[in-house]
Amino acid sequence: MAAGRRAPPEPGGGPVLLQGIFGAGPAPGAAACSLSLTARELQVRRAGGCSGGSAGPDAALRLADCVGSAAFPAAAAAACFSLVCYPLRGPRWGPPSRQRLERTFRVSRGPDAEGNLRIAQAWSRRIRELAVPAVPAQDGDSYGVLPRPCHALVLLNPQSGSGRALDDFQAVVQPMLVEADITTTVFVTERPHHAHEKVRDEDLSQWDTLVVMSGDGLLFEVVNGLMERPDWKEAMKKPLCILPGGSGNALAASINYYAGYEHVAKKKLLTNCTFILCKGLYTQMDLVSLSTASGKHFFSFLGFGWGFISDVDIDSEKYRWLGSARFTLGTLQCLAKLRVYQGRLSYLPMATEQGSSPAPRDAPVTNGHIPQPAGTDAPASLPPDSLLVPLGQPVPAHWTVVPEEEFVLVYAIYQSHLGTNLLMAPAARLHDGCIHLFYMKAGISRVTLLKLFLAMSRGTHLDLNCPHLCYVPVRAFRLEPRVAAGIMTVDGEALACEPVQGQVHARLCRVLSGS
Repeated sequence: MAAGRRAPPEPGGGPVLLQGIFGAGPAPGAAACSLSLTARELQVRRAGGCSGGSAGPDAALRLADCVGSAAFPAAAAAACFSLVCYPLRGPRWGPPSRQRLERTFRVSRGPDAEGNLRIAQAWSRRIRELAVPAVPAQDGDSYGVLPRPCHALVLLNPQSGSGRALDDFQAVVQPMLVEADITTTVFVTERPHHAHEKVRDEDLSQWDTLVVMSGDGLLFEVVNGLMERPDWKEAMKKPLCILPGGSGNALAASINYYAGYEHVAKKKLLTNCTFILCKGLYTQMDLVSLSTASGKHFFSFLGFGWGFISDVDIDSEKYRWLGSARFTLGTLQCLAKLRVYQGRLSYLPMATEQGSSPAPRDAPVTNGHIPQPAGTDAPASLPPDSLLVPLGQPVPAHWTVVPEEEFVLVYAIYQSHLGTNLLMAPAARLHDGCIHLFYMKAGISRVTLLKLFLAMSRGTHLDLNCPHLCYVPVRAFRLEPRVAAGIMTVDGEALACEPVQGQVHARLCRVLSGS
């Protein structure tokens, strides 16, 4: 059947859009096979086999797994088209992972080389079109798809995690991006705040997406660099992508979770996240605005912590060469010297509005808290913290003040995962408009605390009904330490211990999501 001719409906894959008989490989004399292309899959049958009724194809390549297709001339006036897929395939034990599968088909319908190439190009073009993810229609303009060809700026920290980010990018990521028609400009950071300065000052119009290959700390730099631009509203429309190259990789693990994939780590997680980038589907993500008593102001995508979790994160920095295992060792060390911190915690529950609804996202406000380097223009209209009052004033009357003032930890998280192996907030989503606030009261035993963290690897820690662990979804919070003791962190980066408050800003940026 000629390219472009429609065929009757086929069972399992929907109506057939293209159908033909081609060589099952690039070499002359390859066995013939019958191909049927539907909106969901490429069905492959042995030529001469049963092609109708109840018989299924010998192989079905899901276009949802396809990242690219190409057509090219071949010997003897023939032409070929190929497609590259990354289907989920599982070992007998353990979670499935994406594994590369390439299939090439030969077009040889006589001596007309140009005609054969046109047929190969028609099939390749149609496969690419059908492999583009469908944009969900039920949520307004919350979703989009990267263009093809696509140009990406990759910001890479070669020192993050165990120091293998650059090697892993070249071995795992770069080949997949080439197959997906994504060209890259790689920017290797050389010092702290290097990525912050790059995205703050650079003309970003030449790239379609900003890709961060590192831990969560580098993405924190990128987000805050973008928010310091005079054109931050436009800059924040540039989709961001996180590729796990650090120790914690919390956002990468969260996006893997939101996409419906089973828990994986290391190169399997990197392959999953790169596959999400190759498919190009992005959505919006909430950010949380954090301000401190000393006048600092940050935008955070992951979480704010004080106490045990932050102690583990920062104290284990010296074991960075261990990769994610540093957190296990750090947890055991911090358990041995378990500390209690004194302070006042207040929050605005999700259900409470009391006339304090957020201002429109584009409402003008001047925020002087973000430190501006010399020679740069201050952003003119950052999102207003309309749910907050100045730190020197009492919280509004409709807020909740926690009666206890002795804590083992306080953690406000906005994603599902605290780390690759820690599912802290299973209900969290990228744009749920919610801060998932956890706090642990003093008096918990070391054994119980260890049980909670072991259960957190499965996301079942709340099922233990521990009376010391409290969870509440909130829109804003304030933490006022009684003394400047303990480590505070924002997105894994250390802060001086001081009063801090924050509120969620819905859908403030865009991120490659896969779902």
